[in-house]
Amino acid sequence: MARIDQSVIEDIKFRNDIEQVISGYVSLKRAGSNMVGLCPFHSERSPSFTVFTSDQSFYCFGCGSGGDVITFIRKIENLDYPSAIEFLARRAGITLTLDKDSKKESDNKRRILEMNREAARFYHKMLLSPKGKPGLDYLLKRGLTMPIIKIFGLGFAPNEFSALTGFLRSKGYTDSEMSSAFLCGISRKNGMPYDYFRNRVMFPIISVTGDVVAFGGRVMDDSQPKYLNSSDTPVFKKSRNLFALNYAKSACSEQLILCEGYMDVIALHKAGFKNAVATLGTAITPEQARIFKRYTNRVIICYDADAAGQNAANKAFRLLGEAGLECKIIKVENAKDPDEYIKKFGPDAFTSLMSKSRSEFDFRFDSIMANNDTDTTDGKVKALSQVVEVIAEFSGAAQREVYIHKAAEALSLSPDSIRRDVEKSISGRNSRQRKDEFRKIITETEGYGDRINPDAPKNLKAAKAEEAIIGILLLHPEYISEMRKKGTLPLESDFFTEFGKKVFSLMSELSMTDNFSDSMLGESLTPDEMSRLEKIKITRRQVTSNTIEILYDCLETLKRARSADEKDVGDIIKEKRKKKN
Repeated sequence: MARIDQSVIEDIKFRNDIEQVISGYVSLKRAGSNMVGLCPFHSERSPSFTVFTSDQSFYCFGCGSGGDVITFIRKIENLDYPSAIEFLARRAGITLTLDKDSKKESDNKRRILEMNREAARFYHKMLLSPKGKPGLDYLLKRGLTMPIIKIFGLGFAPNEFSALTGFLRSKGYTDSEMSSAFLCGISRKNGMPYDYFRNRVMFPIISVTGDVVAFGGRVMDDSQPKYLNSSDTPVFKKSRNLFALNYAKSACSEQLILCEGYMDVIALHKAGFKNAVATLGTAITPEQARIFKRYTNRVIICYDADAAGQNAANKAFRLLGEAGLECKIIKVENAKDPDEYIKKFGPDAFTSLMSKSRSEFDFRFDSIMANNDTDTTDGKVKALSQVVEVIAEFSGAAQREVYIHKAAEALSLSPDSIRRDVEKSISGRNSRQRKDEFRKIITETEGYGDRINPDAPKNLKAAKAEEAIIGILLLHPEYISEMRKKGTLPLESDFFTEFGKKVFSLMSELSMTDNFSDSMLGESLTPDEMSRLEKIKITRRQVTSNTIEILYDCLETLKRARSADEKDVGDIIKEKRKKKN
């Protein structure tokens, strides 16, 4: 694939200031000359994600994600390198001429989006036709009106094997395109395509940009599965989208309402609650929790009243809390779900219900008390043990104190005794965390479990020397040209690990072009590999001296380490264990 001209890439990066781009996804705060926030790539309560504005890079000291603005967009939007460049170019208002392969991929995604829109129109037309009467009757029976059906673009998939595929073929779309968009399946018996969605009410899933990216289909009786949803496609990732966010985004400044299903969301919108959204047939994911954080600071969880709904609420509390959101939950009483509640009692009653929403502690505490018979000794002991563990999870001392007193009153115990148990639980958690962190450090030091550089444990000295060499060259790429002129430039074969060989080979090749920068490596390396390079660069930057003489010393160290008859680190560890025993 032809490389995008580096001058164009640098212009795109210049016009996409990393702080401005990342602040669209992460709430950043000033920390000296840098910016910090909660990492969007893993769940955390304390910010370890840092944006270095001076060199337009980022790094998370918790999970190791890092790189430049291109790497960030690749990871956060799940894009390949050319698509990330295209994304940032559009953001900056730059017209980008794509190479043949990149244009083909872009055209493929555009075709799928256009095909999805045609499919949505087809399903909606079917709903309003005689074939769609079962679907329309079902929706009207559920209390929906024609205006709300039109707003959400609801449709109906006829109970036929080739209704949609025949229509899309007439529009020029191929079986392969339909299959890649999850609109049709391919028969194992005869290799013929068939409509994936049949005899279902259809819910188009629309992105915040207004594109139809996927579909959900619901049966009209008690058949299973109740819902059938599109799998991931080139234009859709289930874990990174929310149903109805395209509508809710304009009404979510105060809060968003998280529902369990499409019908609950539509019922709430119909009743005037325009800030309702739902996950897409799965429990909430960390990515979706971070999407919530982009649009609001407060979420009201509104799940079904059954056991499954309450278990899902526990997970939602955890993930939304880790994303830095204030969360509360509605207790839907005398109805199985929000849709039924509004039908029974009306929008005003639902508003009153929201005003009585409970905090995470109240929700979990009430659940513990309901599931244990605290009139018995065993029941009270079990309840106390569970409540102590819940209180210990909260980081604020004052917050814990409030919960301790509430638990003490409910269980007829002294606050001091509960407080001591909570402190003991916290101490145990901290001890386990320290052990886990120490184990992680040891593992990283020994190189085990390293997916990026799995060869490192075979010769740690050589691997560390390689990292030092790569780090110095990332900070001073001009050294490559200087060594090339002197005839002292090492060969790819001089490196020990495959990762080291790959990176050095790319740097050596790309340095022969004008204006080399490490962002050029991103075209050939994965986001995780780019993150590793960012870590190497940050580590090396902390060293007092990174002169070319130091670089030559590191090359000599690598040479000695490679030639030495070193034992495998695994053997060394075994010997240490034998000595201990």
